[in-house]
Parts: sequence; C-alpha cells; structure tokens
Amino acid sequence: MTNLSPRGRHSQPLERRTRAAASAHRRLIWDEESLASWVLRRIRIAFKALRHRNLRLFFTGQGISLVGTWMQQVAMGWLVYRLTDSALFLGVISFCAQFPGFIMAPLAGAWADRWNRYRMVVVAQTLSMVQAVALAVLVIYGTVAVWHLIVLAVAMGLINGVDVPARQSLLVELVGGVEDLPNAIALNSSLFNAARLVGPALGGLLIGWVGEGPVFVVNAVSYAAVLGALAMLQVSNQPGGAAGPVLQHIREGFAYAYRSAPLRDTLIVLAVVSLVGIPYVVLLPVFARDVLGGDASTLGLLTSAAGLGSLVGALILASRSSLRGLGRLIAVSTAVFSVTLIGFALSRNLVMSLILLAVTGVAIMLCTASINTVLQTLVKEEMRGRVMALYTMAFVGMTPIGGLAGGAIADRVGAPIAVVAGGLGSLVLAIWFWRRLPDLREIVTPVYEELGIIPEVARGLQGASDLRPRT
Repeated sequence: MTNLSPRGRHSQPLERRTRAAASAHRRLIWDEESLASWVLRRIRIAFKALRHRNLRLFFTGQGISLVGTWMQQVAMGWLVYRLTDSALFLGVISFCAQFPGFIMAPLAGAWADRWNRYRMVVVAQTLSMVQAVALAVLVIYGTVAVWHLIVLAVAMGLINGVDVPARQSLLVELVGGVEDLPNAIALNSSLFNAARLVGPALGGLLIGWVGEGPVFVVNAVSYAAVLGALAMLQVSNQPGGAAGPVLQHIREGFAYAYRSAPLRDTLIVLAVVSLVGIPYVVLLPVFARDVLGGDASTLGLLTSAAGLGSLVGALILASRSSLRGLGRLIAVSTAVFSVTLIGFALSRNLVMSLILLAVTGVAIMLCTASINTVLQTLVKEEMRGRVMALYTMAFVGMTPIGGLAGGAIADRVGAPIAVVAGGLGSLVLAIWFWRRLPDLREIVTPVYEELGIIPEVARGLQGASDLRPRT
C-alpha cells in the first residue's frame, strides 16, 4: 500500500535529492580525477624526451649558455644604439651577425651529412666562446669601436651558420631516433625561450647597474657550461654516410625541397615571416627608449615579454601527442602574429606593449617550431643536414636582411611604421598559406599512403594538417 502520510510523501523527494547529490559528488570526484590524470598525462608527454641522458646533459649546458647569449644580445643592441644613436646601425649589426649564416648554411648542411655532427657542434661552440671573450675584452678595456662590433658580428654569423644546421641535425642522435624527436624539438625551443625570458631581464638590470662590459664577460664564461656538457655526451664518433662533391650535395638538397610543394610552401612561410615580421626585434631598443620613453631595463622587459610568449608556445607544442593540425596551426599562428605585431607597433603604453609582445611570442613560436617539427620529423635521414640548412637559411638568413631594411625604413619614417608594414606583409602571407592548404592535402595524402606512415598521422592529414616531402 502506498504511504500517503505527509512524512511518506516528503521522504521520496528527499531520497531523490540525496541520491542526486551523491551522484553529483561522484561525478565531481571523477571529474577531478580525470582532470588530474589529464594534466599528468600532458606533463609526461611534454617532457618525455628528457628520459634520454644525452638530451638532459645537453639541455643543462645549453640552457646556461643561452642565458648568457640573450644577455649579450640586449647588451649589444644597447651598446650600438648608445654609440651611434642610429636605428640603421642596429639593422647593420643584426645583418652582420646573421646574414653570414645564410651563406654558410648550404655548405654546413652538406658537411653535416658527410662529417661527424657532434664534432662540428663542439668546434662551433668553442669558436663562439673565443668570439665572446674577444668582445668582452674590447668592451671592458674601453677600446671598442663600431667597426670592432661589425667584425665580431660577422665572425659570429659565420660560426652560427655552421652550428645551427649541425646542432639541429644532432638532436636525433641525442634521443636515439625519431620517436621522441618532435618532443625534443619543442623542448629545445622551450629551452631557447626560457633563456630568452631570463637573459634579457638580467642583461638589462646589469647594464643599468655596471654597464655593458660585465654582461659580455658573463656570456663568455657561460660557454664553459655547454662545452662541459658536450664533453660528457655519449654519441657516435662516426662521420656521416654521404660522399661525393659538396656542390652536388647542395644541389640535391635544394632539389629535394623544391620538388615537394608542402615542404617548399612551409619554407616560403618561414622565409617571408623572417624577412618582414621577425626583424621587429632589431628595433626594440628604439621602442624602449624613443617610443615608450624607457631605458635598458625597459628593453629587457620587452624582450622578456616576447620570450615568455614564445616559451608558452613551445610548451604548447611539446604537450601535443601527434602531428595533427600543424598545417592549419602554421596559418593561424602567422595571422595572429601579424595582428598582434601591428598592435604593438601602434601601442604607446608599456603594459599593453608587453601583453601584445607576449601574444606575438606565442604565435611566432607556434609557427616556426611547427615548421621545424615537420621538417625534422619527416625528412629522410640522409637529407637531414641539408634540409636543416635550408631551414637555417630561411629563418636565420632572412632575418638580417629584414633587419637591415627595417632599420633603414625606421630611420626615414619611424620604427612604428616599419613594424606595421612588416605585420601587414605577414598577414598577406598567412592568407596565402591558408588558401594553399586544400592543395597540400591532395599532395600529402597519397604520399603518406605510399610511404606507410602510421595511421594516426595519416588521419591527421585531414585539412592538410601534416606535411611531407614527395620523393
């Protein structure tokens, strides 16, 4: 018989509410556990390449050295601007420090496929230390002149032209194969930008406290860390397998990249954004002093803000579990970079400028590191050095040309207009690449089927999200 008493009628809703509350509590606990599991899983994915001893050692030494490098970059920009009071000379120094790498990269890429990459990196880092010591001595003793800075910048550019392709090609050996290579690339970018976050801030503070000289000394000493780490690595001492004329190898590398529309298009994106967008960094001393009315510490904050954003972008890539969506990510991140760069150029407020630079850093890191990941993960091993040389030419080599042009334009019409022009150029590039994605999908889908790439990656080709050179 149904209980019609007031107590019975009220007890049923109470029981239902109790059961609903218990169910909600269980769902809450499950959601919390799921969230915790998801976070832990992402952390494991983000840092999985660090299980390799060689990579841990290399990252430790390289991280210390990179902090010194970023400190020196801020000090160099401030010293040049103090000595010359010219935005054009900022562009000249940037050009001299990077364009020689454009010339050296094809040779270095061919060498990296013929010689031992580890020894190439050791020699390059040793020469970098010698260059840093020479610069520190000149500044400390007060004998430095602009022509000294130009000569030493050229020397550094030549060294980097050898170091970058060899070091990028060495990563695959440090992680024992391609399985953890995408994660190692993203972590390498994270390390670079973590140093970019710390180094400029420390450099700006030291410049304001004791001047530029001690900053150059710190950078020279920091190379001891990376050389010590390299000495402890356990890698092969065997030379590369390629043989034959070097010029023939260089031509093969260019032909390999040109025959692939996806590879060619991603390198075009990297080259153009490096030419018209990224050179805004050269003009940061102008923004710090003349646009925002600050000093060396302001320059350090601006550089660190961009570094913080780039670090976040690199960690986002490191936490990815597959290559899905990289094509679309390249296009979207290039567009975001363009818009925020224009906003920074128009800003006259320090806080707003820092926020915009941070977003700019996220976007450009997602763009450039995604391209690096595509190239490094999918390139043939025997072509790795030469393809990474093309990456160096597009990234490191085009930036100084843009810096030189940006400095000249800034001298005539002002730094903000020069940076706005670069942002607009990058935006046009993003639209072009977005429109190319459907064609790229048609090209890469049969290539993955032919090469038997794992199904997870093949599924990620939808929307032209994954790119591989045709053979």
